[in-house]
Amino acid sequence: MTTVTTTSNRLVTAFDQARDNTWVRFGVRRFAQLVVSVWVLITASFLMIHLIPGDPVRASLGPTASQSLIRARRHALGLDDPLLNQYAHYLKGVFTGDLGTSITSQLPVSQIIGQRLPPTLLLAVLSFLVVLVVSIPLGVLMGVVTRGGRARRTELVFSSTSVVFGSLPDFLLGVGLVYVFAVSAGIFPVAGRSGPTSYVLPVLSLSIGPAAALARIMRVEMVSVLDADFVRTARAKRLPALKIYLGHALPNALTAAITLGGLLLSALVAGTVLVETVFAWPGLGSTIVQSILAKDYPVVQGIVLVYGAGVLIINLVVDVSLALLDPRSVIKES
Repeated sequence: MTTVTTTSNRLVTAFDQARDNTWVRFGVRRFAQLVVSVWVLITASFLMIHLIPGDPVRASLGPTASQSLIRARRHALGLDDPLLNQYAHYLKGVFTGDLGTSITSQLPVSQIIGQRLPPTLLLAVLSFLVVLVVSIPLGVLMGVVTRGGRARRTELVFSSTSVVFGSLPDFLLGVGLVYVFAVSAGIFPVAGRSGPTSYVLPVLSLSIGPAAALARIMRVEMVSVLDADFVRTARAKRLPALKIYLGHALPNALTAAITLGGLLLSALVAGTVLVETVFAWPGLGSTIVQSILAKDYPVVQGIVLVYGAGVLIINLVVDVSLALLDPRSVIKES
């Protein structure tokens, strides 16, 4: 009896310690938010096919399709079952990897996504790496050069240029890059995924705007950090300039950059839809456009789920990264 009581007291103590731990509360809160977000995403994806006016099966098969074919297709998709049964079946399919069958190609949706996801993922990752490689060094350099009101003309030119490039739509950039470097100069392929050179124009189309925006934010953050007291103290200790800028100022300036970087990565994933269409890229973006035009709603549902899950994962990674870099934000939220 004494042993049971001691074990129970230890469990209660461990539970109280875990409940009072800031990181445990942070993890539980973020996990609960993720679960709710996933449920909302899945439910919205399920309701998509039911909120569309008219009969989606007839719309996808065309007006000449016979009634027997329409009934057979509706039965195959489970659209003649009660709504709650359809929802339960859809939930089961999502968690088991069975996203249904394409209306037009009769292929499993999971197979279509498995074939088209790697090109889109590679395009988004390469674009994000280009954004980081270009924007962070450029933003840091401009912050150092323009600190304390120095180099006003340089600051004006940089700010104006970054605003212009940051406001240009990525698909419009893609059309311009195709005309200049593919049609006129013939340096890169016009469209398609044929080799390493075929990545250049789509990656630039996706990365130029976000790189300009992130570089502008990095410059502002760097200028602000360089005026902080701890940087003045580091200068008073006569530390090397490189150590002050990279060892002291840069880590503090990266907090806002990581937050914006997560948003930019989410925008890059969404931006692949238009850029892939411009460059005839065989990814999820061009596939969802073709599926919408063909009214192939099971494929649209599956790709929406993938895009939504990608954005949720990116936001989770950003939150965890910010918590590790700035634990005070976790304590403040808790």
